[in-house]
Amino acid sequence: MELYPFAFEPILQERIWGGHQLADLYAKKVSTGAVIGESWEVSDRPDAASVIINGPLAGKSLRWLMEHHSADILGQARSIQGRFPLLIKLLDARQKLSLQVHPPAHLAESMGGEPKTEMWYFSEADPGAEILAGIKRGVTKEEFARKTLDGTVADCFHTLPVHAGDCMFLPSGRVHALGQGMVIFEIQQNSDTTYRVFDWNRTDSSGKKRQLHVEQSLRCIDFEDFEPSLTPSKMVADINGVRIISLVDNEYFRVEVAAFGEGSGLHLALEKPLVVAVVEGSIMVRHGQSNLELKRGAFTLVPASLGRVELLAAGNSKALLSTPA
Repeated sequence: MELYPFAFEPILQERIWGGHQLADLYAKKVSTGAVIGESWEVSDRPDAASVIINGPLAGKSLRWLMEHHSADILGQARSIQGRFPLLIKLLDARQKLSLQVHPPAHLAESMGGEPKTEMWYFSEADPGAEILAGIKRGVTKEEFARKTLDGTVADCFHTLPVHAGDCMFLPSGRVHALGQGMVIFEIQQNSDTTYRVFDWNRTDSSGKKRQLHVEQSLRCIDFEDFEPSLTPSKMVADINGVRIISLVDNEYFRVEVAAFGEGSGLHLALEKPLVVAVVEGSIMVRHGQSNLELKRGAFTLVPASLGRVELLAAGNSKALLSTPA
């Protein structure tokens, strides 16, 4: 069977820090009263596999695709233990997230976890919105450890103001936390290992605090990662009215912003799978006789075997283009 650009059913995740923005902004189908923090848009996790909602393979999952058509999906990209190498999400942070870290590759397996390098693209940010990333210059591991005991460890974190359109790169080992009042697109290695350093003494509806992982965190944190900056963007091309802006290009994934002028389009040659995520406006994804319209907050996975794909914008639009290594 010939493959085509796939759309998936979002996997919505309730979080204590979430809200209703994913329904309000992107028309995600949220149950009444649910507090949604994450929408997993492209996921090949053991407990959360994205299900196809378009075309002849509707009802099959990304897990099924990787089991039966991995070479066609991946092309020259590499899987992670047989799984699709990226996990891509939307997050709605109405409250601050926990102070946390993800394990680096050289430690993850020995700790029973998975390494995770990720990036955040801020699609919405309230006035005064801030994130925490890295540690303040001069903070030592010993000082950091002491402050985990008295509830003041947040004082060790570097704070950065953020605005819509900003990007933050988070290599594994970089301590971080989203602040309140922002919506992000998150592109990451396919991993779900997070070690929490501090969670603001929050309790859930039953009065229970979330589990912390201070000992594991202290092993994983890069204590020479002082005061990182937001990720600079770099315009790399202007093709037929479409500006291509590079955000992140590392050993795990490459992410670019494509800013479309009205009526503009982009023809892309594929050697690896491509995930298109619409940030603003709408994009038509076309391959042969297959046409898939993506509105704001919608995603598609384009298999590498298609070779070429065309992206067309009816009006001014913006999309993230993500490719695994």
